[in-house]
Amino acid sequence: MAYQDKEPQGLAGLLTRGQLTGKCGTLGPQSSAHPDQPGPGDSDSPMERLEKYHAESSALCGHCLRGPQARHWNYGVFAFWDISLVEETATVSICCCLFILFLFLSELTGFITTEVVNELYVDDPDKDSGGKIDVSLNISLPNLHCELVGLDIQDEMGRHEVGHIDNSMKIPLNNGAGCRFEGQFSINKVPGNFHVSTHSATAQPQNPDMTHVIHKLSFGDTLQVQNVHGAFNALGGADRLTSNPLASHDYILKIVPTVYEDKSGKQRYSYQYTVANKEYVAYSHTGRIIPAIWFRYDLSPITVKYTERRQPLYRFITTVSGPGLGARASHHVPA
Repeated sequence: MAYQDKEPQGLAGLLTRGQLTGKCGTLGPQSSAHPDQPGPGDSDSPMERLEKYHAESSALCGHCLRGPQARHWNYGVFAFWDISLVEETATVSICCCLFILFLFLSELTGFITTEVVNELYVDDPDKDSGGKIDVSLNISLPNLHCELVGLDIQDEMGRHEVGHIDNSMKIPLNNGAGCRFEGQFSINKVPGNFHVSTHSATAQPQNPDMTHVIHKLSFGDTLQVQNVHGAFNALGGADRLTSNPLASHDYILKIVPTVYEDKSGKQRYSYQYTVANKEYVAYSHTGRIIPAIWFRYDLSPITVKYTERRQPLYRFITTVSGPGLGARASHHVPA
């Protein structure tokens, strides 16, 4: 290959002409023999001398560029950066990406999670019920025979029913010595009471034992919703087995209408209730009054409504896009 005596271009040209200077001194002929001028005893060809010259010049430039004062030097179209600055920039970029990923996952979790919002208002939500409320009662009396157990219902509208038997069942306990009563019935939406007693029995026992355990007392539809923790079965698990066997029990209930509306707009109607109770042995001028288990109720004018909601899609997109757009904009801001 014929060697043409042409002036090298770019960085090589600057090195050859001795125009690249820095703290280490002038780069060019001072650091190595010029490629066009062979040294004493130099038998290399001009091309080989040029390659050695470029290698020596690059090593000298690398030494100069490692100094803290030479972090960013421009030579023509070339830019040399300190490797420590590149590492710092990469670390910051990785941290930003991880933070944006964390924000995205947090917003995605919030978007797919259903939120239940509650509100209060004054109204009768279930106007199609005909003024009735369904009741479910499950109670055990371990020391009272089933033939003595009965359910009585009365209210301020004049209803007075003794020994209600529709949709009810009596299950003997303790080899017939006790009884478990399960029943479903309806009450009017007016103050009243229903009670478990021996009033409907053909012959009244002398000393009826009214100790009991309440397994369930609920009103309206059964709501099994994970995000709603209400008092739908406030008396469930009430244990009065250690009470005075001859005592009456009064449970005073305040029934609160409750509406649950799912994401599709379907509504279910139920009732929560608060409860206070007292235990006593009642007497009259004729002697001791036959004990009973009373559930005295009244309705609250306040309705509680639970509504399922999910974050709108446009809000999710806006929230997720914000950090990414901000990071992109800051990336293009000049230093």
